[in-house]
Amino acid sequence: MSVQTGATTPSQAPATAEKSIYWPFAIAWLFALVFYFIQYALRSAPGVMVPELMQAFSLTTLGLSSLLGLYYYTYAAFAIVAGASLDRYGAKAPMATGVFALAAGCVLFGLGSIGAAESGRLLQGAGSAFSFTGAVYLAARGFSHRWLATAVGFTQFAGMLGGFAGQVVVGPLVHGPIGWQAFWIDSGVVCAILAVLVLITTPGSHDQARGSVWSMFAPYKIVLTNPQSYLCGIIGGLLFMPTTVGIMIWGVPLLRSLGADPAEAVHRASSVTFGWAIGAPLLGYVADRIGLRKPALLGGIILMLLSIFSLLYMPGLLPHYVGGLVFGIGSGAAMIPYTMIKEVNPDNVKGSATGAMNFLVFSLSAVVAPAFGLELSHLSSGQPLTAAVFQRADLIWVAGIVLAFILTLFLRETGVAARSAPPTAATAR
Repeated sequence: MSVQTGATTPSQAPATAEKSIYWPFAIAWLFALVFYFIQYALRSAPGVMVPELMQAFSLTTLGLSSLLGLYYYTYAAFAIVAGASLDRYGAKAPMATGVFALAAGCVLFGLGSIGAAESGRLLQGAGSAFSFTGAVYLAARGFSHRWLATAVGFTQFAGMLGGFAGQVVVGPLVHGPIGWQAFWIDSGVVCAILAVLVLITTPGSHDQARGSVWSMFAPYKIVLTNPQSYLCGIIGGLLFMPTTVGIMIWGVPLLRSLGADPAEAVHRASSVTFGWAIGAPLLGYVADRIGLRKPALLGGIILMLLSIFSLLYMPGLLPHYVGGLVFGIGSGAAMIPYTMIKEVNPDNVKGSATGAMNFLVFSLSAVVAPAFGLELSHLSSGQPLTAAVFQRADLIWVAGIVLAFILTLFLRETGVAARSAPPTAATAR
């Protein structure tokens, strides 16, 4: 089955059923995985330097949550730009531009002033928006359709390994040899080097683009007039928030409130991202193997719900690290809607479909991140955060997971098995 879009040239034709891997795009996808790994590490890194950032910028809990949440505003907005530019120009220039923006954002964040930190966080989000969208775009052209969910799962595997490294590796660094400002500046240098490598290895752009620059947003008319696109985006957003906001920003303070020492809190929080690194490719493989998306998605949601209850309200039920690992594995289901949104829309809008998905997912995070910080401030009345405060505030994650389960029931099955089955009265409507 071809995954070719109308914009590719014959020399760039993606994988077919006879050719399961198209190597130029597959190699570029590997560099996109490195990009995604690094940006996820940088996204989660502030969670291990909360006291340092609050002191350096003279911020309250709400202020820090708002500062770090700026990332999601530009990530959501530039997800639209990323998807449209990929469909119009190919991956080469957009991906390299995204990595350069991330590099500049890191350096600004490390300068130590609140104005530079705000600008840096905005640039980090804008640049990072090209990472996952670009990786999925390249995977769709480097691998056959039958293994797309697995490739998307391994893409998220790279990201969550980055999230894991952003806590386990960065914690000892910023509390030891280099300090938090040097970490951000050094990260900017690494990203600049990666940008050059991405520019060199990514296949060239499409045929000469026609029409105005604004015409590159035309594919969104197809994606955003499809109700299934909104279902995919909202479900993905609801499943992402407990990790991107709940764990990556507030997981370490939560575990400290439960009595864990700083080093143990970092390692236990990172078990969630490590679990996601396992769950994303595993559940993607299951969805591809059985040819159905919804059973794997629903199974992951149920696993999330059961484990979050044990973590928050029965913390002694499971051994340390096990609950977080299981929750992370279940959270890997959040990547399945990324595959489904590409399958419910035409092949020639793949980049825009992923861009719309990221916009919907991270718009939810952009709204909820400061709102969650405000709720923590309200419940704590300005006092140190306690386990009881987190247990009450974290009900928002429980409600979101339950809502995701309900909405999944209304998704149209897009797996190979469903498409090859004879139409029924239900599917024909």
